[in-house]
Amino acid sequence: MKNFILASQSPRRQEILKEAGVIHRVIPSDADENISDALPPEKYVMELALLKGAAVAKNAEKNDIVISADTIVVLDGEIMGKPKDFEDAKSMLMKLSGKWHSVLTGYSVISGADGSASVKYEETKVKFREITEKEALRYIRSGESMDKAGSYGIQGKGRLLVERIDGDYFNVVGLPICALAKMLKEDFGIDIL
Repeated sequence: MKNFILASQSPRRQEILKEAGVIHRVIPSDADENISDALPPEKYVMELALLKGAAVAKNAEKNDIVISADTIVVLDGEIMGKPKDFEDAKSMLMKLSGKWHSVLTGYSVISGADGSASVKYEETKVKFREITEKEALRYIRSGESMDKAGSYGIQGKGRLLVERIDGDYFNVVGLPICALAKMLKEDFGIDIL
């Protein structure tokens, strides 16, 4: 029997796993996430996911399977993580207004049995509707912005800002569960379906 560990405190990732029937424990990662944002966004997000997972996997037991992820928003090559403050959140939302952007989630799985690891990323394109500064400020005041990449969460009030998506919705929420299930099956022989 495999013991799944989610190396993330994200309630959204926990909920996605739970709703997919994956019983898991949460062990937050204490990894130093200060890596160069000069890396291409795909490499950046995979590196962060692997760092988070490795920090937890160093204490893993034989039957443990460590799952980790990191999500970023990318607009015209600029990586947008979580906002630093209110003004940063407003700036991000106004930059996204009326534009397509990419949401990238790096995800990794590490086996406690032998330390083998797999890391990939998923990309979803998201189109924001045109928003006013007043709407951006009202959204930020809702409290949703501050702990989300790109300053919005599609699963909450942020859905009112999103005109359309092209790709995996769950990737935008923070964990591409279909791609993760495929990785678990193909790379580790674990079928969560």
